[in-house]
Amino acid sequence: MIKNIKPLYDKVLIKRVENESVSAGGIIIPDSAQEKTQIGLVKAVGTGKINNDGSIRSLNVKNGDKVLFGKFSGTEIKLESEEYLIIREEEILAIVE
Repeated sequence: MIKNIKPLYDKVLIKRVENESVSAGGIIIPDSAQEKTQIGLVKAVGTGKINNDGSIRSLNVKNGDKVLFGKFSGTEIKLESEEYLIIREEEILAIVE
């Protein structure tokens, strides 16, 4: 977990994994031509989603999970010179194994 940040409720802090800079055919892809990856590692999770009856449901993802998320999901933040993404758990599409 990152020292200075703890997501609230159903929010998840994600660090994007780096893109490959060389294609399968050996072509070097410049940074300007690469899209940001939609796969990341979970670095911190909130306490859980609040249900309509006030109870709290724990999240399905945990620290260290590799996840796939939507292209325009969440909010990008910069913390300790690193870029992270804070998204709601429902915006996570899958856990990558």
